[in-house]
Order: sequence, then C-alpha cells, then structure tokens
Amino acid sequence: MKEFDADELAGYNGENQKPVYIAHDGKVYDVSQSKRWRNGLHMKRHRAGADLTTDIQAAPHTPDVLERYPQVGTLKKEAADREIPPPLAWLLARIPMLRRHPHPMTVHFPIVFMFFTPVFTLLYLLTGLKSFETTAYHCLGAGILFCAVAITTGLFTWWLNYMAKMLKPVKIKIPLSLAMLTTAIVLFIWRTMVPDVLATLAGANIVYLLLVLSLGIMVMVIGWNGAAMTFPVEKE
Repeated sequence: MKEFDADELAGYNGENQKPVYIAHDGKVYDVSQSKRWRNGLHMKRHRAGADLTTDIQAAPHTPDVLERYPQVGTLKKEAADREIPPPLAWLLARIPMLRRHPHPMTVHFPIVFMFFTPVFTLLYLLTGLKSFETTAYHCLGAGILFCAVAITTGLFTWWLNYMAKMLKPVKIKIPLSLAMLTTAIVLFIWRTMVPDVLATLAGANIVYLLLVLSLGIMVMVIGWNGAAMTFPVEKE
C-alpha cells in the first residue's frame, strides 16, 4: 500500500480533476465519490489533501464514516506526528473537552458586547436617555472580560486547528484583537473616571466617542476574518 508524505498528499486536493484524498489516524482515504467532497472542499471548511485527524474529532459524525471509502495508502509517521505538537497532545489527552474547541462558543460574547457598546452610545446621543449610556458602559466592561477569554481560546484553537500557521486572517485578527482590547480598557478607565464624558461633544470627549465607534469597526473586521478561516469563500 502506498505511503504518502504530507507534501505528496497535498497534491490530491480535487483540483484539476485530481482525486480527493484525506488522511485520518495514519490512513489515507479516497473520498472522490462523496458528494460532500466535490472540488476537494467539505462543508466549505475542510480541504482535501490534508490530515484531518484533529478536525474529525470535533465533527458531528464519527470517524467510522470514512470506512465507506477505499483506503489508498498510509500517511508517513513523521507527517502525521507533526500535526499535533506533543504538549498539545498531552493536554488533549487529559482534558478531552478541549477537543470541542471552546473558541467558537466564547467568541460570540465579545462580538456582541463590543458591537453594542457604540450602538447604545449612539442611542444615548440621539435620545439623551442616560440609561442607554449606562448600558453602553456595562457592555464595554463585559466586552473586556470576554475579549480576554476569546483571545485565549482563539490562540488555543489556532494552535490546534491550524498548527499556529501565520495565515492572512490570523495576521489581521491577532494584532487587531489586542488593539481592540487595549482600546476598550482605556475607554472603560476613562468612563469610570469621567462619568459624564459624553455630556458635551467637545475637545477630548470627541476622541472618546471616536474610540467607542472604532470598537464596532474593529470587531466587524475581526469577525469577518474569523469567518473567512472557518468558512472560506471559493474564488471563481
């Protein structure tokens, strides 16, 4: 039976009428006949020509589904071993729950709180109702808390799913997430020290408002790039 290395396996990605191969647990399967693997992309997320051992651990189905397809070879041990770093394998063995990746759950909280901080701030400016401004302040505090959690779980998932590869969305997400968290902390301290910071829009108060509005822009850019990693858009 043929033995594939990672580079050779990558060539069987379904493009240019090539077969669609994937690897799991050291075995290489030909899934070309699967309707869900047309053009080498499964569920707009998983690409063929790769070792999907880790990905399948979090899939809604069991690995047994691969037994429906012919095994065409094995994956060289060195290629399979480099998929999961030893420290990560040790951690997953002791805390199996982490295989379900906490980031997809935790990331929604900072998205909501950071987005609605400028929304409630604008509602306050439009209506003059102090309760809207207070809600924005509370959203800002919650956004800081959950942003720190999301960044931590995001780095973990990046390590687990993408082997810490510096992909283009990652190059955007990491520095922008840190910038958003830093901006939010500055705003929270500012608002705590000056509760009526938006009572008048003049001087430094305008800077405060612009920073608040920037949170909405930053969280949308971060969310867009996160979605691009999870559900990549196929180029025509």
